[in-house]
Amino acid sequence: MKTTAVPSSRGFDAGKKIMGRKRHILVDTLGLIITMTVTVASLQDRDGAKKLLKSFGAHRKKLRKVWVDGGYRGVLVEWVKRKFSYCLEVVLRSDDIKGFVVLPKRWVVERTFAWLSNHRRLSKDYERFTRTSETMIQLAMIRLMLRRLKPL
Repeated sequence: MKTTAVPSSRGFDAGKKIMGRKRHILVDTLGLIITMTVTVASLQDRDGAKKLLKSFGAHRKKLRKVWVDGGYRGVLVEWVKRKFSYCLEVVLRSDDIKGFVVLPKRWVVERTFAWLSNHRRLSKDYERFTRTSETMIQLAMIRLMLRRLKPL
């Protein structure tokens, strides 16, 4: 996520060539956020996932399987199995297919990011602190869930 000049903690993501922060989220099958963390963009995805899963807390007892994209493979898969005893399944796209392809299990997270980007305050990261950024994401998800209960 791009940031403005204000944030005090930001980094450079060499893969996307963006100065900013990364949002790591864990969602359920409906796309509702279970937990999330915001880190500097220079932090590797695997390290962000470790931070995310450590912050997950007592709710992890019911979790059995987590689908992730290719950026989370490697030693993280074994670390999650050893530390939390659930399966981290990497969903990769086929090398044969060129262009955009919808991957059903990963699409849930991308859809959640699209819902969040509909909120003007989350289109860029305007916040000075990552904790404030996480709070703004929580407020956006609360608003989204309330609108599902009682549509306008």
